[in-house]
Amino acid sequence: MNAPAERGWDKVEYYSSYFLLAVLGSVILTRLAFASVWAMPTLDLVLGGMALVLIVASPWIARRRRALRIAIVAYATATQLVPVSVRHPAVLLPLLGALIPVAITIWALVALSRKGRAGQGAPRT
Repeated sequence: MNAPAERGWDKVEYYSSYFLLAVLGSVILTRLAFASVWAMPTLDLVLGGMALVLIVASPWIARRRRALRIAIVAYATATQLVPVSVRHPAVLLPLLGALIPVAITIWALVALSRKGRAGQGAPRT
């Protein structure tokens, strides 16, 4: 009876990373779509385009490699946050405040992905 639940917890990182990639892809796609309305630096266009291509290709190139999926998420996030925070340093304070729930979420995902692994004793019911 516990087998399906344990199998589900093993895939926490897998599904959450693909959900995060979908959200990042929609943000980048929206930002690139508005580039025709508002002026956007060329570097942002190039980095955002590369990130969007990686996100779209990630189901094929990072299907079984967790580190590659995390690297794509980190790159796509960096292409959105670093240029804005370098041009407008006032954005850093809200970004630092946003790190608190992000850190809690990452901690919870790591804890959930480790739940039910062999060698940790019997799972609680």
